[in-house]
Amino acid sequence: MNVLNWSDLWLGTLGAVISYTVILTIIFLTLVTSFRLLISRRKIGYFSIMISLLILIVQYFQLIQFQLTQTEGSIANFIALLLKVISFIFVNIGVYQLYNATKLKDTIVVILVIVMTAFVSLTYWYMPDWIQGSAEQIQLMQPLGMELYLFLLIFVSFLLLNPRIGQNGKYQLMLTFYFCSHMIHMTNLYLFNNQQAILRKFEQLIPIAFHVVLFLFIFERVIEIMQAIYNSSITDGLTKLYNRKYFYNRVNQHVAQKIAVTVIFSDIDNFKKLNDTKGHHMGDLVLKQVAQIVKEEAEHIGICGRYGGEEMVVLVTDTEVDASELAERIRARVEAETIVTVSMGYSYFRKNISAEELIKQADEAMYKAKTSGKNKVVAYG
Repeated sequence: MNVLNWSDLWLGTLGAVISYTVILTIIFLTLVTSFRLLISRRKIGYFSIMISLLILIVQYFQLIQFQLTQTEGSIANFIALLLKVISFIFVNIGVYQLYNATKLKDTIVVILVIVMTAFVSLTYWYMPDWIQGSAEQIQLMQPLGMELYLFLLIFVSFLLLNPRIGQNGKYQLMLTFYFCSHMIHMTNLYLFNNQQAILRKFEQLIPIAFHVVLFLFIFERVIEIMQAIYNSSITDGLTKLYNRKYFYNRVNQHVAQKIAVTVIFSDIDNFKKLNDTKGHHMGDLVLKQVAQIVKEEAEHIGICGRYGGEEMVVLVTDTEVDASELAERIRARVEAETIVTVSMGYSYFRKNISAEELIKQADEAMYKAKTSGKNKVVAYG
């Protein structure tokens, strides 16, 4: 009866099959995630990544077959190497497309890479006449062109793609793992005739790290999308301030807890006239300028929102801040730094007052400022 020892499990056929099975599991999880993102986002980058993952699944099933049957032929080796190269190309195309719109020049580059890959793959079968050696040496040299070409692709990815990727830290880590795995493979094959079991094991284990990082890369993209969706649901697209619904909810939370907050309500003076005389583009620019001033002045002491067309509001949550002084700073900066002025009103939290009433009081104070000369700050009451 054969006893399975640690060496067989770690360095033998079973260990290799386990490593490849783990990789296949990670690839499958990444594939499912990419598919869900493709369905929901309709972005071509996920399709490219899915192609690379499907190719990788075929490649690792082939590697498992090699381990179980212990038979490798020239054609099978060529197919395995070609799948490895193509999957690497498509995973990088997909990662690039996640963060960049595909332009005509990008399409041309992809076509050139595919043509070059086809040309390089021919070197597997057609060796130059000047290369001499035994049949075994010639056979060992067959994959050299494609192996070196894969190194070239790794370096090109580092130099050209990495600066244009959103998660370039993870992307660099992926490429580093891939480079190390390929370097170990080349070292074992060409220096030790693939006889170093420990190097073969590292060659099997390092891709696990590569695929874990790739899965985390895709998963991080899911988080980025969810964060972007959430931010768009609570912020105004033009000014990037919180929208009316979110602002009201935050006021309601503080009032319900009986926190002594203050609401400042502002309105840009003569805004309709500005739109009519200088156009909506200038109106949008002014809105963004005023919003930036409000955001800078209220940073760390309150919450800013766009309540209506040209109406902006601040919930002052820091009880030590003088709301009248804050409102005056905002008014003065808008007058000095933009081509418009603002009328402002504010109201303090009082006992038994609701969030709606508190905002309404600040609005009434702002209206009083607007009807009594504009470009001033008025307190409610």
